[in-house]
Amino acid sequence: MSYTALYRKFRPDCFEDVKGQEHIVTTLRNQIKAERVGHAYLFCGTRGTGKTTIAKIFAKAVNCESPVDGSPCGECASCRAIAAGASMNVIEIDAASNNGVDNIREIVDEVAYSPAEGKYKVYIIDEVHMLSIGAFNALLKTLEEPPYYVIFILATTEVHKIPITILSRCQRYDFRRITIDTITARLRELMETEQIRVEEKALRYVAKTADGSMRDALSLLDQCIAFHFGQELTYDKVLDVLGAVDTEVFGRLLRYVLDRDVSGCIGLLEEIVMQGRELGQFVTDFTWYLRNLLLVKSSDDIEDVIDVSSDNLVRLREEAGMVETDAVMRYIRIFSELSGQIRYAAQKRILIEIALIKLCRPDMEKDYESVLERVRALEEKIESGVAVLSAGPPHIGDGGAEAVSTPKKERPPLPKALPEDVRAVIDKWPMIVGQASMPMKQYIKNAGLSLGEDNKLMIVVEDGLASDYFLRQEGHRELLVQMLSEAVGKEVDVTIQSVPDKDTFTRNYADLTQMIHMDIEIEEDE
Repeated sequence: MSYTALYRKFRPDCFEDVKGQEHIVTTLRNQIKAERVGHAYLFCGTRGTGKTTIAKIFAKAVNCESPVDGSPCGECASCRAIAAGASMNVIEIDAASNNGVDNIREIVDEVAYSPAEGKYKVYIIDEVHMLSIGAFNALLKTLEEPPYYVIFILATTEVHKIPITILSRCQRYDFRRITIDTITARLRELMETEQIRVEEKALRYVAKTADGSMRDALSLLDQCIAFHFGQELTYDKVLDVLGAVDTEVFGRLLRYVLDRDVSGCIGLLEEIVMQGRELGQFVTDFTWYLRNLLLVKSSDDIEDVIDVSSDNLVRLREEAGMVETDAVMRYIRIFSELSGQIRYAAQKRILIEIALIKLCRPDMEKDYESVLERVRALEEKIESGVAVLSAGPPHIGDGGAEAVSTPKKERPPLPKALPEDVRAVIDKWPMIVGQASMPMKQYIKNAGLSLGEDNKLMIVVEDGLASDYFLRQEGHRELLVQMLSEAVGKEVDVTIQSVPDKDTFTRNYADLTQMIHMDIEIEEDE
């Protein structure tokens, strides 16, 4: 007889065997016992959480000749026929490959015929979000008012793709991700049934890797058992099969990062690659490790959330004391961005090396967390007696190198008195900007006002579109001068200057706009 995969062999046959979805099982059993069965159900949730399994059990229960506490007996002719896939009353449809209008119209035509035996015809449509808009529309009327003997069960992993007209006609049930403890207990139970020896630590790692999916957990465990067939399945063997990295390696990597040891980080990554570990899994696991570090630093009573052994928790607390919270958040951000990039990358190792260098070299980034880490590194150097040199030559004296400071260039002060025409323009500047048409309005709103040579009014604009508009395109500068002269009732002498950016203006020019309150709304011309 051919081998049957664990997830198929141990698929639950009754509601009692379903794990992790008690809120749904209880509701459905109560409906069956009270004979208040609905006509349309929508099962939503991630892969491997039991949507199709519960749909089949429900189909058996509503047709069972002698249900036990709302659950199918499994012994009657109807239960055996449905379990064997030979019943005409349960129709399974894969919407991924049968998503056209014609496929749904066939269902609509079949609905008119009552079941030859049993109470209900149950249509289970898997991956229903794959149906076309026309197919959904063809299903609408029948889904809203089917014959009394028809039940629709729609299953999907992407409920946001279901039209609201379909959602409003169904009872919606959201399937939760199954907890690590629940998956571990189920795996342990099945391994005892199969008489296979597996370490508890190995079972927990498989359960964590499954990410809330019981089916994924059984498939991963099946793979590990096959690789080490006839042997006890240990934690290290599971790591070998799944290409994962032991958590002890993450502690070593963190210490290299804290020491700014780029060569140590790259060397450790080389070890991981040579051991044949899967790099995408390494990124995911290290991000999870950093998440645990952050939680340990954030709360004392966190054991139930991070799900690690007592030995690992002691090590985590020690390592959490070595690093600041904002630094951990920066590490998580970098590796979270990496996990999104690495999935389809051809050179995964290079991307990871770049991320590790970023961890060790916060000066490569300009974000808030990186600046904090750079400041912290400077403070550590100063405390340890290392001289910190600024840009410029050090002064060498009897005491060795000394810290050198470069005098900061101060911004020119505001003038104490302004020429009469300049003062008039500044007072009426909001009105002038408001009367201008686009795009001049945008350019002069963002411009700076200062004093040029001979106390002339200087309008400072940024390089690019604004400077081209006034300095290279004919007529625009003259139009602006005319607007200013008309506003103040006298001729105004204006200089237009361009700068690379606003920071340059802020550092090098006296800002006359500080003398007025700028509150100008720009309305786009249509």
